[in-house]
Amino acid sequence: MAAEITAKLILEDGTVFTGKSFGYEGSVSGEVVFNTSMTGYPESLTDPSYAGQILVATYPLIGNYGVPEAVMENGLPDYFESDRIQVTALIVSDYSEQYSHWSAKQSLGNWLGTHHIPALYGIDTRELTKTIREKGAMPGKIVFGNNDPGFHDPNQENLVANVSTNKVITYGNGKTRILLVDCGVKYNIIRHFLKRDTTVIRVPWDYDYSNENYDGLFISNGPGNPKMCGATISHLADSLKQDIPIFGICLGNQLLALASGADTYKLKYGHRSHNQPVLQCGTNKAFVTSQNHGFAIDTDSLSDQWEPFFVNLNDGTNEGIRHKTRPVFSVQFHPEASSGPTDSEYLFDDFLKIVRAKV
Repeated sequence: MAAEITAKLILEDGTVFTGKSFGYEGSVSGEVVFNTSMTGYPESLTDPSYAGQILVATYPLIGNYGVPEAVMENGLPDYFESDRIQVTALIVSDYSEQYSHWSAKQSLGNWLGTHHIPALYGIDTRELTKTIREKGAMPGKIVFGNNDPGFHDPNQENLVANVSTNKVITYGNGKTRILLVDCGVKYNIIRHFLKRDTTVIRVPWDYDYSNENYDGLFISNGPGNPKMCGATISHLADSLKQDIPIFGICLGNQLLALASGADTYKLKYGHRSHNQPVLQCGTNKAFVTSQNHGFAIDTDSLSDQWEPFFVNLNDGTNEGIRHKTRPVFSVQFHPEASSGPTDSEYLFDDFLKIVRAKV
């Protein structure tokens, strides 16, 4: 039996954890963040919002249901949120080499290794999560042997440019045309639009869409600091001068705020889970949501033309904004969440009702 290969996870504050490898054996660096989801690791690992990050799974056992085959439908692979694994590395407490599920085609370890993604198990993820909660998300590195990659903060670069499409792609043939600005879009967002009789025109993050023919504008999720997306913010500011229905999710929420003249800031450790409670402002309606972001809108910086739409019930941070007189709104959470919850999926219907009422 081959000897197990070990590697170190080293945080910028000097904290060191030693784990056993079950993925690709290569040293990497990135921002260390944690996710509290119990299921959905194929979806999480392929979420472009995790680009540049070393993901810590707080749920103790990962890999027990393997990884499904990428079955294509409408040009999109089922069970995955993009065309590749987006995380820089994965950290878990216990890894299940034996997997069992009707859709499984390979083990998690094999999938990660094939895509050159390092992964460690046997690490005290509870202690690691407590460290991040106390000190905040921070740069970290996985070191195999003497190959030290140094520390790197991915928020200092334009991660959106690395995950966005580089060409215009059209999906479906529905009656309503939605122009989707891809800042790292999750595929389930496109699926939700397609099953609602739309044509989706997916364009790059910095694309000038002023001459395109569309009925509604959608700004997608994505990774990193929203202020790195100057071109997107500029185009969106021009769109806000027109009477165009606009809907944004996650990074799209922050970009909409910046385009309106408001400000954003970095959260201490972000929101990355399937169980974040939010309240719709002005109502008693609460929803359980999936989230994945490290930045938030400064609500106090909103102009008098805008108002908060949702608020986080855990920490009071902003979870959405809307224009007081125009058909424009956005949310910080994921209504399209895969693998759930689906409490706020109705927002797609609300948006399309607004769009179709204006056509």
